[in-house]
Amino acid sequence: MIIFRHYLRKIANNIMSLQKIEKNAVLIKNTMDELKVDLKVMNEKYNMLLAQQLREENAKLVLAVEQAKQKLILLETQNGIKQIKVPSRKMCTQSSGAPVQKLAEEKQDLQKVSEEKTNANKKPKEAKPKKVKETKEPVAELPIDVGRLDLRIGHIDHVEKHPEADTLYLLKISCGEEKPRTVCSGLVNHVPMDKLKDRYVVLLCNLKPVKMRGIVSEAMVMCASCEKGVEVLIPPQGCSPGDLVECEGYNRNPDAVMNPKKKIFETVAPDLHTNDSLEACYKDKVLSVPGKGNIVAETLKKVPIK
Repeated sequence: MIIFRHYLRKIANNIMSLQKIEKNAVLIKNTMDELKVDLKVMNEKYNMLLAQQLREENAKLVLAVEQAKQKLILLETQNGIKQIKVPSRKMCTQSSGAPVQKLAEEKQDLQKVSEEKTNANKKPKEAKPKKVKETKEPVAELPIDVGRLDLRIGHIDHVEKHPEADTLYLLKISCGEEKPRTVCSGLVNHVPMDKLKDRYVVLLCNLKPVKMRGIVSEAMVMCASCEKGVEVLIPPQGCSPGDLVECEGYNRNPDAVMNPKKKIFETVAPDLHTNDSLEACYKDKVLSVPGKGNIVAETLKKVPIK
């Protein structure tokens, strides 16, 4: 009996707890509904405030645009630009008859006025004087003869064997310039070194410099040459380094450096020879140092000069 009462009391307590939970649930639901209503009201008020703020800002922008437009119209009017009234949007959306055509014509008039104003501000271009083309007279080509060769008297200051070629001498020859010229000469098998030391020679000075076994040769020693042998030409007594060699009947007008493509020396060389008197000649004219004498060979007559 006591146990039964205990269970009844416990059941009664559970029923009261359930009723309390149900009551709390209803209270929570009501509170949630009230919060939803309050939130909706607050959201509507916020949207209204935001819309009002946007309207105010939009009105400020419209006012600023209108002021800028009026300022632009004032400036254009002061500069003489004609103002044309633009028809309303309503008018433009009517039938595609006269109003649209009139708008196009007014737009063309506005563009024309603007172009006239721009052209009026432009300075007229000054006519530039025409350049007269200068006609260059063709340079007369000099005849190819002995006068194109720069033949001078040179003095051999030093002679030795070429370090890289057994058949070449390496010579230092003074010819009236600031420093001696370096000459590579193939005389090893024809003229002893002793006969070249401290002697005067005839030097061809305007050949294009050429590298021979690693050393640049800047001139050529003129020699009488044939199958019998090779002899270095002998200048007249009393010559000095740099004395010029001339040929009677031919103007001495040498190239600074003979162009190998024009083959000047190759054209002149066949007419260089010695005569019966051992004199060095071009055709039938003797080569000489004016006022000092003729160029001669030692023993070779009527042989080519190279």
